[in-house]
Amino acid sequence: MTDEKTASPGRPRSRRAVLAGTAGLAVATSGCVRQVRTVVNRDAVDQLSVTIVTLPADGDREGIRLAREVAAVLEAVGVDVSVDMRSNEEFLRAILINHEFDLYVGRHPGGTDPDFLYEALHSVYAEESGWQNPFGYANLQLDDLLEAQRLADGEEREAVMAELLEELAREQPFVPICVPEEHRFVRTDRFDGWGEAHPATRLGYLELEAGDDVDRLRTAHTDARISENLNPLTAEYRDHEPFLELVYDSLATERDSEIEPWLAEDWTYDDGTLRVRLREDCRFHDDEPLDADDVEFSYRLLQDTELEDGESPSPPPRYRGLAAAVDAIDVDGELDLEFELDAGEAVAERVLTAPILPEHIWTERAAPATVRGVSVAQGATEAVTVDNVPPVGSGPFRFGSRTEREHVTLERFDDHFTRREDVDLPEASVEELRIQIDPRSTSAIELVSTDSADITSAILETYVLDDLEPAPETAPLESPSWTFYHLGFNTRRAPFANARFRRAVARLLDKDWLVEDVFHGYAAPTATPVTEEWTPEELAWNGEDPATPFFGSDGELDVEAAREAFEDAGFSYDDGALRVRR
Repeated sequence: MTDEKTASPGRPRSRRAVLAGTAGLAVATSGCVRQVRTVVNRDAVDQLSVTIVTLPADGDREGIRLAREVAAVLEAVGVDVSVDMRSNEEFLRAILINHEFDLYVGRHPGGTDPDFLYEALHSVYAEESGWQNPFGYANLQLDDLLEAQRLADGEEREAVMAELLEELAREQPFVPICVPEEHRFVRTDRFDGWGEAHPATRLGYLELEAGDDVDRLRTAHTDARISENLNPLTAEYRDHEPFLELVYDSLATERDSEIEPWLAEDWTYDDGTLRVRLREDCRFHDDEPLDADDVEFSYRLLQDTELEDGESPSPPPRYRGLAAAVDAIDVDGELDLEFELDAGEAVAERVLTAPILPEHIWTERAAPATVRGVSVAQGATEAVTVDNVPPVGSGPFRFGSRTEREHVTLERFDDHFTRREDVDLPEASVEELRIQIDPRSTSAIELVSTDSADITSAILETYVLDDLEPAPETAPLESPSWTFYHLGFNTRRAPFANARFRRAVARLLDKDWLVEDVFHGYAAPTATPVTEEWTPEELAWNGEDPATPFFGSDGELDVEAAREAFEDAGFSYDDGALRVRR
């Protein structure tokens, strides 16, 4: 019998034709991820069946379109595919916490410094939650390189990173697809300073200069999670939004990839030792003093939310890589600390960007978690399950009020150190920051256009960008991006542990075509997950992926060549279906 999957296997097929051939593709909106049927009976062979987890169109329009394109080309080479769309929280919980997926498509938070790859790929994190190795990937050679880049600086680090990225390109534990452009829409008549700092950071808001009689900064935010949970340690509720950075101080802050003092007045680094001095007379929003003990406590909590009270460490799903670089902290009085670090200076300074939490509030959260009606994993504590409302930090804004899925309001903290005459740092120029939840890019833009908001604080979807109509009082705002879209494999499951299989899948994707068709050109195809300055010349994009070039040309998949690659990887075909043992 001849069908869309098996007809003319030697003829290149356009992406449109491949996609049209998947009209019967099953798209599930709820339920468990279907398991790959493998290695139960060595004598039985079944068609490879996989599920791709992603966000729905109202959560990530580009993500679901990428997932459907991936599904289409996999079906073209004989794989049975379904797409499982989940809400933001469900998606991140399935991928980062429960590891319930075969493949997924979405954004990786990335980073301006390539050290984010340490926690993204080191095998020691393969069973942890968060963006710490959600792929379950293990490669001892890559581990060695990840550790070496943490210890190196300057040209030595660049050389290690080049070798690391070459190994990553060979192994493809995930497939980097593209780096999307970041666009927002702002009002220029009420505030000056848009774009002085990145709008996904605290400085992007603190650098603003309010106009006369302007005492409120209004954002239109398309992601409701900030109104539901204000815990800086959760993985499924946090994204690239700056608001908790405005509530919680860190010792240092990032500006244009450089690390600058913030809560720390200054520091010195010498051969693995970082000596830090805090600013004097800093206080939390509840008027309790902030001192070196709170800093030491915060890093202990980031290493183990049970505070060494359990059988093994129970780290939170965020800031794990930063805290892991700290071997010990010695407190010397109220203002001075000494960090002993397993890191070179470049990584050591980034360790200082973790949030500082009040010990008097978070100590009791080291207790085992109890969530009504939910089975909680062993070792989980209140620190990672509490919604943390109201949050108590020490930052330039403190919590005011919230209504779930409607708004969060922050109020200026007038006792913040940035308000002092002798401190030369950006400070809050308004008395209030109101985060209004609006679920769609189009309506968020309308709020700015009608003077009901000052910025669309989340990244706008690309389909609206061509229709932006700037006026004298409004303007589009483009910012550098460090996130990237990718296809992730769960290497805990067969056949995704097979690097040859992963490489063959990577070569099914015409990244250049996807950028034009899915992102309307508002993205850049990439072969690596790091910024251009860290990408070695041999892996730089040159019109095609130099590591895993597309099976075909001009958006047309060469199905015969692709199927031969899967056969070379040890798989077989029967009646056009890619077969695996079960």
